[in-house]
Amino acid sequence: MIRPRSVAFVAIVFAVVYAIAYVIAVWKNVPVFTYHPIAGTIGLGVEKPHDGPAMYWFGWMSTAAIAALAACLVASLVPERIARRLGSAWAWAVPVGVLLFFAYLLRGYFLR
Repeated sequence: MIRPRSVAFVAIVFAVVYAIAYVIAVWKNVPVFTYHPIAGTIGLGVEKPHDGPAMYWFGWMSTAAIAALAACLVASLVPERIARRLGSAWAWAVPVGVLLFFAYLLRGYFLR
């Protein structure tokens, strides 16, 4: 069981890993599943659109959540003395970097 003092460390690990995994999932198009809203179906992995648009966003979020939860399991095993040494600045610095990366990827939509 996670001790109360290390819950903050695990939360920071979740935030950092989720943000990084989400960027990779979107950039490389690695969803766990694809949702087809018109047909009302869900397919595993990447599927081409059927009758209407295919929605990958839910799959990307699931991919990032699975990666972050796996990292949290590993982080819960880190000894308390090592967890204290790691800075909490990553909890905000990585998501800000992710936003900047998305701005770079979508620069064509903003600069016309």
